[in-house]
Amino acid sequence: MRKLTIEDVSLKGKTVFVRVDFNVPLDEDGTIVADTRIRAALPTINHLIDEGARVILASHLGRPKGVVNHKYSLKPVHKRLERLLAKEVLFAPDCVGPQVRELAGRLEPGQVLLLENVRFHKAETANDPAFAKALVEGCEAFVNDAFGAAHRAHASTAGVAAHVPVSVAGFCMKKEIEYFERVMMNPTRPVAAIMGGAKVSDKIGAITNLLDRMDKVIIGGGMMFTFLKAMGYEIGRSIVEENMLDTARGIMEHARAKGVKFYLPVDCVVADKVAPDAEIKIVPVQEIPPLWSGLDIGPATMRLFAESLQDTRTILWNGPMGLFEMEPFSRGTFFLAHTLADSYALTIIGGGDTDVAVHRAGEASNMSYSSTGGGAFLQLMEGIPLPGIEVLTEKP
Repeated sequence: MRKLTIEDVSLKGKTVFVRVDFNVPLDEDGTIVADTRIRAALPTINHLIDEGARVILASHLGRPKGVVNHKYSLKPVHKRLERLLAKEVLFAPDCVGPQVRELAGRLEPGQVLLLENVRFHKAETANDPAFAKALVEGCEAFVNDAFGAAHRAHASTAGVAAHVPVSVAGFCMKKEIEYFERVMMNPTRPVAAIMGGAKVSDKIGAITNLLDRMDKVIIGGGMMFTFLKAMGYEIGRSIVEENMLDTARGIMEHARAKGVKFYLPVDCVVADKVAPDAEIKIVPVQEIPPLWSGLDIGPATMRLFAESLQDTRTILWNGPMGLFEMEPFSRGTFFLAHTLADSYALTIIGGGDTDVAVHRAGEASNMSYSSTGGGAFLQLMEGIPLPGIEVLTEKP
């Protein structure tokens, strides 16, 4: 970390603006489904409380598109946060304005104030300087602990840094960067990347960058069919990006030139329709029937992938192996989760879908680290700097 962290500065007694990532999943009743992101911010919040700082927390929730929408209120988060901290947390009805300034001004050392959803204002996503300045009015430091939003150049994630004396990374942000660097900058080798998900186009930058750093790259999920078609195989009605076929061929050529071992599935689970009650069968990838769709990797591929990972010491996984939300097509993803859980390697999970899959497989506690940020993690994998980290104060 070439940026200052919360451990590098004294925030004792100061008023501190903390950008957290409380963008948690809610059910239809507005109940929090998973509070992982709230828990990830607790070390930073508790550290500031112990320091006697006056703590102002800001976050977004969902995509209210710049208007007040009570469906996206942070009130459920406020309730959960009070329970997790085991102390009173003040709640502001907005994130800027006279009422917020008054609440912030009355904070005692060690008190916490949670602001309402910053995305209720269009100025947030527009990174409006006046809005950014208003957010941190009266604050003496900015702590960015929202890795999941660090790829956004928004007012509360990046713009506010121009209006405070010092900007530092919180504990969650620091941990994310440290684990990422352990994979990408100085990994214990052999190091492997497992890439899944639906589209090559979503991950082309990441895969290309990984080829310069990995010893092995494993491809699964819907994107595997674009690679298989690029090799000349018939793929039936499987998902494919026709405009990415040349790109897929270029990636495989790049891997060969670099001496990177590049693994594609050898068999897959195909179905006559995308439904839980579909007729399914397992076929080699060369024999996908014309009117059938590939929806998961097959058992021979599971064995191939598991064997290829046996000698690895660092594994990065981003994206499921199939349509894991439907039971008949979940086995490849869950098998991989169990394989990584049993591995002696450093295992790092990146991306929301992968994290959900690992939890459903019951293996979340057996991974070395699960990233809290999908888009941010992918952007780092592409080698693109994150605005929410770039604005932090450099170490002397």
